[in-house]
Amino acid sequence: MSDTSQQPTGHQDTLVTWVDRYGSYLYRFALARVQSPQVAEDLVQETFLAAVKGWDRFEQRSSGRTWLTAILKHKIVDFIRKDVRETASDRIDAVVNTSETLFSEKGEWAMAPRRWNIDPGRILEQKEFMAQLQQCLAELPERMARAFTLREMDGLSTPEICEILDISESNSWVILHRARMALRKCLETRWGERRPPG
Repeated sequence: MSDTSQQPTGHQDTLVTWVDRYGSYLYRFALARVQSPQVAEDLVQETFLAAVKGWDRFEQRSSGRTWLTAILKHKIVDFIRKDVRETASDRIDAVVNTSETLFSEKGEWAMAPRRWNIDPGRILEQKEFMAQLQQCLAELPERMARAFTLREMDGLSTPEICEILDISESNSWVILHRARMALRKCLETRWGERRPPG
């Protein structure tokens, strides 16, 4: 194992620069996925430590940010796997199945959702919307929020999500469906009320 004192000065300078340049970005990236400021900080620190130890493997085919983000993604997945093993139960079953209240017996909308009159691509870029999304995610049961972020924010496949969360494929579909419905309801309540009527 090597440390920064054994690295050439150029490597030290680069790593120090990366902490200043990418630290906040990596923290926000981690926080969006683990919902805990302390855990996000720890994961970012572990990422920089892994970068120090694995400097020889950085082939500079990608940017420093890309390389560090890839390391952080692995750290997040490892954290979630470990946490899932240690968490005996979840509140998923306690969440009201919102699909029962949103649809009639015929599968039609009981009450049609309001029209948002917005471009989804633009709204994702807005900080206020992302803050509301983060708050809504924080209100979901942990496994449900993780399934959603792994799928929708990180683009993982169903088998990958099942392996990380230690769930079956059919269970993942139920969890993701409930997460989407709960988030939709939460966002329509929080975000819809903040938008001027169209």
